[in-house]
Amino acid sequence: MGIVLAVMPWNFPLWQVFRFAAPGLMAGNAGILKHASNVSGCALAIEEVFREAGFPENLFRTILVPSSKMEEVIKNENIKAVTLTGSVPAGKSVAKTAGSVLKKTVMELGGSDPYLILEDADLEMAAETCVTARLINGGQSCIAAKRFIVVEKVYDDFEKLLVEKMKSKKMGDPFDESNQIGPQASVPLRDELHEQVEKSIELGAELLLGGKIPEIEGAWYPPTVLSNVKKGMPAYDEELFGPVAAIIKVNDEMEGIEIANDSIFGLGAAVFTEDVKKGEVIAKEKLHAGCCFVNAFVKSDPRLPFGGTKESGYGRELSSFGIREFVNIKTIFIQ
Repeated sequence: MGIVLAVMPWNFPLWQVFRFAAPGLMAGNAGILKHASNVSGCALAIEEVFREAGFPENLFRTILVPSSKMEEVIKNENIKAVTLTGSVPAGKSVAKTAGSVLKKTVMELGGSDPYLILEDADLEMAAETCVTARLINGGQSCIAAKRFIVVEKVYDDFEKLLVEKMKSKKMGDPFDESNQIGPQASVPLRDELHEQVEKSIELGAELLLGGKIPEIEGAWYPPTVLSNVKKGMPAYDEELFGPVAAIIKVNDEMEGIEIANDSIFGLGAAVFTEDVKKGEVIAKEKLHAGCCFVNAFVKSDPRLPFGGTKESGYGRELSSFGIREFVNIKTIFIQ
């Protein structure tokens, strides 16, 4: 296609870029990276990696420009397509601008991934997996587990396990390997997360763990668990970008699936059950998300297509699907 513009986020500043750039360049395109302003060092380092690897000098370049200038960049006649990983508002803004000049886009946006715990699940394994999935990168991941939807029959046991395991995770300097939780990306983002927690509590959610800003300097927020989470609360309706687990009780499997799908997002989802065939049917046919896992947490892998539905975006990265997003699928007929 030509030059593809990549607008990328701060939370996985190396992997997110290579996820686009490796298949994009292998398909024959050039790349221009507009990275998040707080990770410009990573942006320049990635450019240098391609140069050191032997790619042509200007096949992949970084531009250090503010978001306010991006409309002009997107509309530049040399840019042929745009890929963005980021928030829903950012995605809508970029897609609108690109659409006004008929340029293809791929959007990988936010998520509020549901993890469905059925009554026949291995609760110890499920709880351990769910905590890992919630706390990856301090909870600052679009595919981090966000909503834990638990069938009533095993709700109390799962809740106890989840709280115990979240409580065991130590917060502190991430360079100290005895710690599992580092600070959030910034104080304003931490404060926004805390407001979502407090608003959910005001609306009736029960705070089981954490939920208090530590009296130490920095953007710290402890592992937090909310129960009795209902529709209308931020913990139910919105993406909580940090180490906050929202537990939702349901009567049965059918209601659990309905609650899992009751979201504007559709990026990842998981189901835990010892009946693997049933789990496969639920993941394949009943959960409305781009990436559905059984008895495991959602992750991106170069071998697997990655992307979402609804307000989690459209298009796919990675795998054979991702490498075809930015090519001209041309038909040639010769009589």
